[in-house]
Amino acid sequence: MLEVKQLKTTFYTQHGLVNAVNGISYSLDQGEALGIVGESGCGKSVSVLSIMRLIPDPPGRIVGGEVWFQGRDLLKMSLRELRQIRGNRIAMIFQDPLSSLNPIMTIGSQIIEMVLLHTNRSKKEAYEHTVELLKMVGIPDVESRLNDYPHQFSGGMRQRVMIAMALSCDPVLLIADEPTTALDVTIQAQIVDLVKRLRDQLGMAVIWITHDLGVVANSVDKVIVMYAGHIVEVAPVKDFFANPSHPYSIGLLRSLPRLDSNTHQKLISIGGQPSNPSDLHGFCPFVDRCKDAIEKCKHENPLLRELTPSHQIACWVDVHQE
Repeated sequence: MLEVKQLKTTFYTQHGLVNAVNGISYSLDQGEALGIVGESGCGKSVSVLSIMRLIPDPPGRIVGGEVWFQGRDLLKMSLRELRQIRGNRIAMIFQDPLSSLNPIMTIGSQIIEMVLLHTNRSKKEAYEHTVELLKMVGIPDVESRLNDYPHQFSGGMRQRVMIAMALSCDPVLLIADEPTTALDVTIQAQIVDLVKRLRDQLGMAVIWITHDLGVVANSVDKVIVMYAGHIVEVAPVKDFFANPSHPYSIGLLRSLPRLDSNTHQKLISIGGQPSNPSDLHGFCPFVDRCKDAIEKCKHENPLLRELTPSHQIACWVDVHQE
């Protein structure tokens, strides 16, 4: 359904070029859930904003690659054609619902406007559909709350409204860009469970953007690990947690506390600092932080190679966990 090929996005700043996404490629099937993980600044959000062509220009620009969605390249569409895709066939939930909702429009009017814009429903049908959507995502007393404004809802309820709005036009792909980051742990779990249930119910594909590996473990079929704008590992979710193979992936998992461990293991942090995104790496971007680096890592950036048909890493070294 979705195929990203060699996508490159650059930001032109007063300090020089920032290479946010450096030639990433992956695919997504109908109904599949994909998790994209990595530390802050690794290019996760920029990569999906590039798919939607929501990169502000200036300073950002998509400088290369293709994004094929249902047989058409989104990067070559006119803005008019793209508007028929965004919010309709592909929907997105953003990190901060308060800044994503219009503060001077009621919740009901914002969703109804979305339905009228992208579907052939009448105003009455749009109203009924909005009520149904808000009930689906667990908003209580829907009829009485349609005329409330965003500030009258809690953070978790605003995020539910954003999900209802995203689902209003029956998308085949839902992109969730760290939708639980600003919420407390209990509400996070509710939002994750809600998206999982709606995915199963509606059969849509989902891309989760997150730095929370707990969300990934319970929500996706496949994991992509990004570092410095590059994809460094791709694996089925069970294989990723059972057998992480890139040094960065191993470091991420070792830095997490384990509730199922009987031993008092010390958490291991990843030493050093992330590489400078202004540099175009002719070498492995993780080399300065990697204890397994060899001489070749300092001179040549590895491409993804297969460990198994479904598990790939970008590394010159065969790394095994101790």
